[in-house]
Amino acid sequence: MEVIERPDEMQRRALQWWREGKVIGFVPTMGYFHEGHLALMRRARQECDVVVVSIYVNPLQFGPREDFQRYPRDLPRDLRMAESVGVDVAFVPKDEDMYPEGFQTFVEVTELTRGLEGFYRPGHFRGVTTVVAKLFNIVLPHKAYFGEKDFQQLRVVQRMVRDLNMPVEIVPCPTVREEDGLAMSSRNTYLNAEERKAASALFRALQRADQLFREGERRVAKLKAAIWDALSDEPLVHPQYVEIVDAETLQPIFVIEHPAVILLAAFVGTARLIDEWLLIP
Repeated sequence: MEVIERPDEMQRRALQWWREGKVIGFVPTMGYFHEGHLALMRRARQECDVVVVSIYVNPLQFGPREDFQRYPRDLPRDLRMAESVGVDVAFVPKDEDMYPEGFQTFVEVTELTRGLEGFYRPGHFRGVTTVVAKLFNIVLPHKAYFGEKDFQQLRVVQRMVRDLNMPVEIVPCPTVREEDGLAMSSRNTYLNAEERKAASALFRALQRADQLFREGERRVAKLKAAIWDALSDEPLVHPQYVEIVDAETLQPIFVIEHPAVILLAAFVGTARLIDEWLLIP
């Protein structure tokens, strides 16, 4: 596996692959890999001729009181893991190359980012779409792989690609979970043993809502109440929001008649965890 740091070098390599007719698969990440990341890489390996993974903790998507400085990083470990699943190139840019002095151009999706994560993390999605747009221009992928755990991010990136006519297919991939159902996340490393056990309440709450949905409940208020009740059983879990929205538009709904998604965020200790669950009538 080759490691490339400079954007211009990465772009030249990608242009060469295009000339050779190779299909480029791309997995953008902030590193500190877990099985969820590896699942995206394996999917790309199955479907593409060349697989590129970026490892870059993007400062633009962190707020002033968020965890940018302490976000877990272990580049040698990440490179070993990426190579183990057949990644061809790891793109590992530096801040000064991604955002050189005088940088003043940003990409923003408006309506899809107003609520949910966009409400609680102002500016977050502008940072996400800006860096993803830059990465797409550098790596020039035919396909880019995103996990459904960050469901709003997935929809925002899909909208950006459609609106700006970017020649890349966004490939959604299911959330990968631990044995007790907790969605895999680099931020799970913030949890101590007691908090880690408590965090499984998020999945149990989603399961409770899914059970009611499969039994025929379609009223959003009833399903949300069941989730809040389940989360309240675990004193170490402090929910920030629980919403059920249209799975395409992310707009609030009152009755589920079309595919919907449960989106929630909760603090467990110092870790802010998010999760999702699709409800398809």
